[in-house]
Amino acid sequence: QVQLVESGGGSVQPGGSLRLSCAASGSIFRIGTMAWYRQAPGKQRELVATMSSGGTIVYEDSVKGRFIISRDNTKNAVFLQMNSLKPEDTAVYLCNGNVIDARGGFMTYWGQGTQVTVSS
Repeated sequence: QVQLVESGGGSVQPGGSLRLSCAASGSIFRIGTMAWYRQAPGKQRELVATMSSGGTIVYEDSVKGRFIISRDNTKNAVFLQMNSLKPEDTAVYLCNGNVIDARGGFMTYWGQGTQVTVSS
């Protein structure tokens, strides 16, 4: 079994920064693509950024130039550096990962999310 746990959320003023972390634990051999999503009340879940194990990165247009996704494959972790935050970035941020476990099983897992609030 595998768990992904996000951390680093909080409340900041517009223009501020936060760094989100997502750590995977459990029976893991390696993790393929990892991604950050977000969901605000009344909104559809939105892909924020994704990063393949080979280093290919895709950003949602509204966060380009402001957010940076990175990962540490040795620690089974993915990060999201969030700069120049705007009120419209307010949402629950969730990570996911395509996990290959030690027994050869493959499955996509989701974390429970961490709240990011941007307001004056």
